[in-house]
Amino acid sequence: MKSQNQNPLATAINLFGSRWHPLHLFSCFFFFAFGLSFGIILSSNLKTFSLNLQVTQLSASPSMSSSAPSPSPSPSVSPPPTSTNQSNPANETSKASSRFGLSEYLKPPSAQHDMDDEELLWRASMVPQIREFPFKTVPKVAFMFLTKGPVSLAPLWELFFKGHEGLYSIYVHSNPSFNETVPESSVFHDRRIPSKEVQWGKFNMIEAERRLLANALLDFSNHHFVLLSESCIPLFNFSTIYSYLINSTQNYVQTYDLPGPVGRGRYKQQMSPTITIEQWRKGSQWFAMDRDLAVEVISDQTYYPIFRKHCKSSCYADEHYLPTFVGIKFWERSANRSLTWVDWSRGGPHPARFMRSDVTIESLKRLRSESRCENNGKSTDICFLFARKFMPSALDRLLRFSPKVMHFHS
Repeated sequence: MKSQNQNPLATAINLFGSRWHPLHLFSCFFFFAFGLSFGIILSSNLKTFSLNLQVTQLSASPSMSSSAPSPSPSPSVSPPPTSTNQSNPANETSKASSRFGLSEYLKPPSAQHDMDDEELLWRASMVPQIREFPFKTVPKVAFMFLTKGPVSLAPLWELFFKGHEGLYSIYVHSNPSFNETVPESSVFHDRRIPSKEVQWGKFNMIEAERRLLANALLDFSNHHFVLLSESCIPLFNFSTIYSYLINSTQNYVQTYDLPGPVGRGRYKQQMSPTITIEQWRKGSQWFAMDRDLAVEVISDQTYYPIFRKHCKSSCYADEHYLPTFVGIKFWERSANRSLTWVDWSRGGPHPARFMRSDVTIESLKRLRSESRCENNGKSTDICFLFARKFMPSALDRLLRFSPKVMHFHS
């Protein structure tokens, strides 16, 4: 009995002894130590990650806070106007230009940008398909001066533009070698665009005209575009010229068919069949056009390459490209006349020049009203808004007579 009673106890001792064999004890201790070490390491890494995340958030917070008041990434965008006048179109335009996402699209770049011609023409050719603006804007007239050097009659133009800020834009294309400084008080200050050399009668004159148009098209407020030279003068005050252009339903590009050596005689047979001799036209270089036609001119990939390739030497592209282009595609909306008066009565390859002695009150009055024409379907005696070629020597008389004859300041 005693041996039988002791048998379960012995069995338990044997089992206990087999489980806690030294090898088993070592294994348990090893796994325990490994688990403990792993837990300590994991806990330490998690604390470090949490601390780094907090530091990163704290360091980013000041920069986010400092950038919050300025919604636009462009430093050139004007701040929102302080006035709450909702009926002022200028205020509406300013508000639109301060909008995030809209500002960079609406804000025209500085006249001295770094785009090459290809980039400039590509950007200027972008046209919104929705015609109505989602904001109020004041239409402007772009005055584009194609010059060799300075705008020699600048004081007269200063008088013309005075008091009409916000209704016009100015762009000057001069020889790249010209580096004369323009006073900051002048309307021509900082209005020179990136330019290239232009030679009389050469195709690069057409390139310069397209360059001027493309720069002016970058400003969505420009609705009409006028090409002028340094010897051009306005024949009327700003209000009259602005109203004439803004309310016009026509483009002013002169185009006509002229037989003989200085007309059809300049046509190049290599232009056929894209341009036939029956489509060949001649006209004045000095135009005034609306935004739709300006976009078409700088986007032309059909007729422009033909002229560039074949209209050389005695072809004189400045007298034929635009008249032919408009005559083929857009003649319905063209008044078929120029708004710039030029005197060709003396003959020769260049128009007459007007010196100081040529400028009188009577001569200026004749230029303003001696002709009859049709404008917007109505007969009028205001056929020319500008005239050329006036030399710098005529400036003092022009300044003296302009208040009386052109009614400047009104």
